[in-house]
Amino acid sequence: MGVQPDRPDQPDRPDGDDEERVWRAIVENYGERAELDEPPAPEPPPYSPAPFGGRFGDLRAVGHEDEDEPFVADEEGFEPPDPPPLPRVAPDRLAAWIGIFGSPAVLLFVLIFSLSMPRLLGYLLVAAFVGGFIYLVFRMPRGPRDPWDDGAQV
Repeated sequence: MGVQPDRPDQPDRPDGDDEERVWRAIVENYGERAELDEPPAPEPPPYSPAPFGGRFGDLRAVGHEDEDEPFVADEEGFEPPDPPPLPRVAPDRLAAWIGIFGSPAVLLFVLIFSLSMPRLLGYLLVAAFVGGFIYLVFRMPRGPRDPWDDGAQV
């Protein structure tokens, strides 16, 4: 680029026609143009009488083509063992949990249906909630299960 004679501080700038000619020269000298094939037309999806185009509930959507033959899972598949029975809750902890969840439920029921309740029963329900909470907090284990336990479980 040179400097224009009437403006020594401005570099030479081509006008619009020169700029277009420069870009065309760059494009023409870039190399041979690649000839692209037309993209293939997308195949129409197979007809399915099932709703949502056969994606839900239609066995043909998962590769099972024959409608007359029912889909049968692999006979040698994994069958998990029966789960162990649920642990029994100790009676004292059960009473504490009932106090925590049962007391607010009874108070909410009485409040919603505008029932009258003796004042002593209301105090007992509040005491059952607070007592159950305090009991469960004090029964929590103090230390980790294993001194080398970092908290990760599988």
